[in-house]
Amino acid sequence: MIAQNLNIIEEKISETCLKTGRKRHEIKLIVVSKTQSIEVLKTAIELGIRDFGENKAQELKEKAEKISEKINWHFIGHLQTNKVKYIINFTEYIHSIDSIKIADEVNKRAESIKKVQKILLEVNTSGENTKFGLTNELELLKTAEYCAKKKNLSLVGLMTMAPFTREEKLIRKSFIRLRELKEFLNSSGLELTELSMGMSNDYQIAIEEGATMLRIGTALFGQRNN
Repeated sequence: MIAQNLNIIEEKISETCLKTGRKRHEIKLIVVSKTQSIEVLKTAIELGIRDFGENKAQELKEKAEKISEKINWHFIGHLQTNKVKYIINFTEYIHSIDSIKIADEVNKRAESIKKVQKILLEVNTSGENTKFGLTNELELLKTAEYCAKKKNLSLVGLMTMAPFTREEKLIRKSFIRLRELKEFLNSSGLELTELSMGMSNDYQIAIEEGATMLRIGTALFGQRNN
């Protein structure tokens, strides 16, 4: 089932790239592996998947310690300062930096192990109270400039979650907003390259609006039980 679903996802990514004039290699497929077993992850690895996303710090740590293959771990969930210590040894990217306080903790922990941690700032582009993320341009710019000055942080892009809705207009608006914010930050002297946006239900729209990282779980593994 996983192999078949992966083929469908890849076909849709390729179709959308062709339609929009983008290249497949510009887009990183991050498989959201939360709640999945080590056996399931190994099946995905055998199929050539090398990027996995987890949203709980301790779950990422436990899986990373059990998997010997060289893969890239992405932390994509809300991160608390007291949980940074669990993931800092393993993460290639942290997608969910949403305050100077958490950025500072990541920088401090990265410095202690002589690592430069790649990070993305999480932005709440939908205006929903249930979502985490920075909410206005001034706050975003201030946080981005702070991160850019830290020697153990490498700020590479922005992340968002679109509203979970069937209304394509609202989804697209959320993705357009993130792209515009990246352009705004780059016009202020930053050099961001990544847009982490698009999940199982909306990744084709995300590609159309410039996504470079897709976070896909359900479309690959099926509905989770919890």
